[in-house]
Amino acid sequence: MLVVLLPVQAYFCCSRGLMARYVFITGGVVSSLGKGLASAALGSLLQARGFSVRLRKLDPYLNVDPGTMSPFEHGEVFVTDDGAETDLDLGHYERFTGVSARKTDSVSSGRIYSNVLEKERRGAYLGKTIQVIPHVTNEIKDFIGVGDDEVDFMLCEIGGTVGDIEGLPFFEAIRQFAQDKPRGQCIFMHLTLLPYLAASGELKTKPTQHSVKELRSIGLQPDVLVCRSEHPIPDKERAKIALFCNVRPEAVIPAYDLRSIYEAPLAYHRVGLDQAVLDAFGISPAPRPDMTRWEDVMDRLTHAEGEVRVAIVGKYVQLEDAYKSIAEALTHGGMANRVKVKAEWIDAEIFENEDPAPHLERFHAILVPGGFGERGTEGKIRAAQFAREKGVPYLGICLGMQMAVIEAARNLAGVSDAGSEEFDHEAGEKRFTPVVYHLKEWVQGNHRVERKVTDDKGGTMRLGAYSAALKAGSRVAEVYGTTEIEERHRHRYEVDVKYREALEGCGLVFSGMSPDGRLPEIVEHKDHPWFIGVQFHPELKSKPFAPHPLFAGFVKAALAQSRLV
Repeated sequence: MLVVLLPVQAYFCCSRGLMARYVFITGGVVSSLGKGLASAALGSLLQARGFSVRLRKLDPYLNVDPGTMSPFEHGEVFVTDDGAETDLDLGHYERFTGVSARKTDSVSSGRIYSNVLEKERRGAYLGKTIQVIPHVTNEIKDFIGVGDDEVDFMLCEIGGTVGDIEGLPFFEAIRQFAQDKPRGQCIFMHLTLLPYLAASGELKTKPTQHSVKELRSIGLQPDVLVCRSEHPIPDKERAKIALFCNVRPEAVIPAYDLRSIYEAPLAYHRVGLDQAVLDAFGISPAPRPDMTRWEDVMDRLTHAEGEVRVAIVGKYVQLEDAYKSIAEALTHGGMANRVKVKAEWIDAEIFENEDPAPHLERFHAILVPGGFGERGTEGKIRAAQFAREKGVPYLGICLGMQMAVIEAARNLAGVSDAGSEEFDHEAGEKRFTPVVYHLKEWVQGNHRVERKVTDDKGGTMRLGAYSAALKAGSRVAEVYGTTEIEERHRHRYEVDVKYREALEGCGLVFSGMSPDGRLPEIVEHKDHPWFIGVQFHPELKSKPFAPHPLFAGFVKAALAQSRLV
């Protein structure tokens, strides 16, 4: 009898009915080592070998989601198409893999405990005593397993650092999860730090050994170790780490500082991260990776043919992660035009007491991003006025669009006290004519959503992907190359459409509207080289290999401006 043995790889790829392989990514020694970036890069490498992937983030903090967390505390809030407010690492996941994140790709301890307590109140546990094990860990495991028949690999990043008290239920849950699955379906990747002691001129492996010891004490044995280091790791030290951490030497992966985060897929491939992961699963032979996408990205990034200077006039500029997606989208726009974008962060509050001209006249373009609250808004209005009057390319995002509308209402349409209902609500008195008002109801899908000013803050905004109809012949329709778009939103205040006629009479065109014509989505000054304000967040959908058209167009306009000055 002839027996044909299919390679593991062929069987794995062809049988879509199989469950996903799981890679659990943990961190040790110190925080902020780059677990999110390593996870995203690994996802892109598996894709380059022909596999489908999905990435997830499990965060130990007790907030239900990051939606109400300060940008200074947590960085930006990344919004998914289906309206989830998530950790900024999901932005990395999307930018590196192109896979749109979903609500089921991000969860916190707060959400897990909230779900458990809601079930307890409904009597779903039939009177049992509710405990971390099994009820909390089961809830985590249920979350991890959602959609595991849809992809070849599920990559799950555990936030925080091994040893953190709040992370223990997650570590216990992934231990149980791996035990529940067939042998070889789950592996563990651990990211650690190798500190360098200048006095002795050597890398120290002991922190990594202790981190792995801590991990093993709770039942988790890493299969792959990714070691961050500012200096080359000698083979002798890699062998030592492998010996004392019970990991194969070829699975000890060095991770060095890079010129750009977009070098990560190529760098990790060179040191064998993707091969180590496939070896841990016993997948052999593995298909050869196609790295041309990332080679092109790095070529565009490192062989720029010019430079443009962009001012980002915001209110959270002390922490650049507060505008992480905007910074990356500008970089993507630069790649599209083969130029380097030199972005400078400027505190909007400066312009409330100073003439913006000395600060802004050296820039080729101005971007005013989103934000919440009145602080810094007068400065943003003055930045929009400077861009309009001086013919400098302008991109206003969310609050940045609203400030551009208020500026036009005050200085062009004669509404001298134009403002936002948001600011009056904060002050507890009426000071402005509300050109921007609190949105109390809107249509989402096939149902109507209603909100009050007094509602809880978390998750009560207009969140996620909504469609917009663009005006034929407008600049924004030219930028997109279509008159129908879908973009992600995160806001609770809207430009009042009743001012449309007066503003359009002054040259501010409402070039994008919601399909029902009630909500302004995009405005542009028709007699300006490039002045566009959008109510949504285009930066959330930009990728290095697919720059968002608005950012590509914005940087192109900045490049044209640079040739005039």
